[in-house]
Amino acid sequence: MAGAIWSPRCWVRVFIGGRSCRPPRGSRPLGRSSASWGPREHRAVEVLSARGGRSSQPSPVSRFALAADIISTVEFNHTGELLATGDKGGRVVIFQREPESKNAPHSQGEYDVYSTFQSHEPEFDYLKSLEIEEKINKIKWLPQQNAAHSLLSTNDKTIKLWKITERDKRPEGYNLKDEEGKLKDLSTVTSLQVPVLKPMDLMVEVSPRRIFANGHTYHINSISVNSDCETYMSADDLRINLWHLAITDRSFNIVDIKPANMEDLTEVITASEFHPHHCNLFVYSSSKGSLRLCDMRAAALCDRHSK
Repeated sequence: MAGAIWSPRCWVRVFIGGRSCRPPRGSRPLGRSSASWGPREHRAVEVLSARGGRSSQPSPVSRFALAADIISTVEFNHTGELLATGDKGGRVVIFQREPESKNAPHSQGEYDVYSTFQSHEPEFDYLKSLEIEEKINKIKWLPQQNAAHSLLSTNDKTIKLWKITERDKRPEGYNLKDEEGKLKDLSTVTSLQVPVLKPMDLMVEVSPRRIFANGHTYHINSISVNSDCETYMSADDLRINLWHLAITDRSFNIVDIKPANMEDLTEVITASEFHPHHCNLFVYSSSKGSLRLCDMRAAALCDRHSK
């Protein structure tokens, strides 16, 4: 059976096997040598480039992946047609499932590269003398409302909302512009024509819609979109904030476990998630291995959990 691992520069289909592989030309080794691998780590890998090319020299990903290409998070959209991956280099790569083959109608379609974009860049907090990595910690898809897709991506401090759209037609026949898009001399325009849409190669456009910054003192570890499709929450080590998707300059703190004296700190928040259907319920976990179910109808600050 084949599993799948993807990076922005290569699409790697992993087959469980036992034959050895040589590294591709130009790659650098990371991690242990193949002599120390266990039975599950001996894998034959078939490397497919993002452009669809096939490498003649397969290579174990765990040893020869570049540090910036190491995938840090993956997330399917609600239909499973799109798969988004984030890496340590701050890039987001979106894969789209290909239609099932007529020769094998019951087989699962493979995923091919759909779009790639740079989500985050490395930053530096001069007030705290802290370097902020570009690594993508979490990706969450928003429910699709129209032909466009939307997703949230976050690094340690900043959350961004992205819009993904397709364009396969272009307008032609402008009255005041020439073919290069330059304005015509109005004195040369003697007649009017109706612009027409002509087909073109599919173009996927990714544009930033919102940037949610300065909401967390500690590193963000998770984000979750509410079922009302209007709000989402983000969690760091000690706090959980509630955001509105249309408002970027303020958020509401709904969980705060920071003690008055940091020496009394005994646990941190590790993850949080909204209920898939009830917009008032969410759950978060802690480093003690406990899960706390909270109801936002009970109080504005959910310090006392329901369960």
